[in-house]
Amino acid sequence: MTPVRETVGPDIVVMSLEPWDDVWRRNQYLVAGLLRERPSARVLFVEPVSDPVHAVTRGARPRPGRGLRPAPDVEGVGPRRLWLLEPTKLLPRRVAPHGDERRAAVVVRAARRLGLTLPVLWVNDPYGATLARVSGWPTLYDVTDDWTAATRGPAESRRVAESDRYLVEHAAAVTVCSPTLAARKADARSVVLVTNGVDVERYRRPAARPADLPPGATAVYVGTLHADRLDVGLCEDTARALDGVGSLVLVGPVSLERPDVERLRRAGVTVLGARPFDAVPAYLQHADALVVPHVVDDFTDSLDPLKLYEYRAVGRPVVSTPVAGFRDTADPRVAVASPEGFAAAVRDALAEPSRGPAAPLDEDSGTDPEPIPTWVRQVALMSDVVEAVRRPAPTPR
Repeated sequence: MTPVRETVGPDIVVMSLEPWDDVWRRNQYLVAGLLRERPSARVLFVEPVSDPVHAVTRGARPRPGRGLRPAPDVEGVGPRRLWLLEPTKLLPRRVAPHGDERRAAVVVRAARRLGLTLPVLWVNDPYGATLARVSGWPTLYDVTDDWTAATRGPAESRRVAESDRYLVEHAAAVTVCSPTLAARKADARSVVLVTNGVDVERYRRPAARPADLPPGATAVYVGTLHADRLDVGLCEDTARALDGVGSLVLVGPVSLERPDVERLRRAGVTVLGARPFDAVPAYLQHADALVVPHVVDDFTDSLDPLKLYEYRAVGRPVVSTPVAGFRDTADPRVAVASPEGFAAAVRDALAEPSRGPAAPLDEDSGTDPEPIPTWVRQVALMSDVVEAVRRPAPTPR
């Protein structure tokens, strides 16, 4: 007989690297799945701080954080079980150096206000180390990016390394999203591998062609446009190489500096911006090719790209630089090209006769050589880890 999973609790505080919005990422899929699986669980989801001063320096409109508020409705999750907290960063770190401590205090007060007296702290943002230290809450460190390998200034690199080291040493459990991260953390402690996943059925459900996709053949990228991942120069070269054949389309939140966005548009790249998570499958299904023009370095080598599973689920041809996940898959629809050969490989993919949305490889019939991890499976794995942090096994005498 299959054991029935316990559905009581837990209370969780999530320190996230991204906000809770219409662009769903790993945290949202896992948190929503856990709340559905455990009907009495409650979550306080802590978003990145709103930074009005930084917004002004980038030419954006400044605004204070939205504070504590109920989350928008989530299918299958009852009301007031998921709360969001967006603190405000009033001054730059060099002027007010104890910002992490102030944010931790705001989170502790919000948790008490909601009646979360001893929650599990789920840290995705390394700067959550301060909250782990001052709160004393049992902590799960979910490592999704190796920020210690990202290109930053000396002071920030040092702070990130210190925060990461504290969490790795003191968290009750550490989960990682990729085999590379597992190997990098293995010298310090044991970890649990919980990769990303995809709702395969939703991505394979036929959808109409989005009206804002350019006419003609399209090479589509879906993901956050961020300089740590996206190779802007390679995108420019690819768009120019596609002139007369098709167009390069970037779909996702724009975190690039304004000059980089202008460079892309001058090269002929269509930058659509963010689209809701439930609209994403349509863009993937109607692409003539799906592309991954990523930077290749130690940081991207740590990732488990969510788009790997989303791309594979829809069964379209894929061209990627040799980054983690894509270079390792056995899926015959994925072609890996060096940065030097990437633009030509995308052009060749678009030159093939378009057949419309393709039939994905079928795991059940054996035509898919590599099963695609689903969010249902990954939620179950993460739920077990949360429960182990919440109720650690007794120490043998």
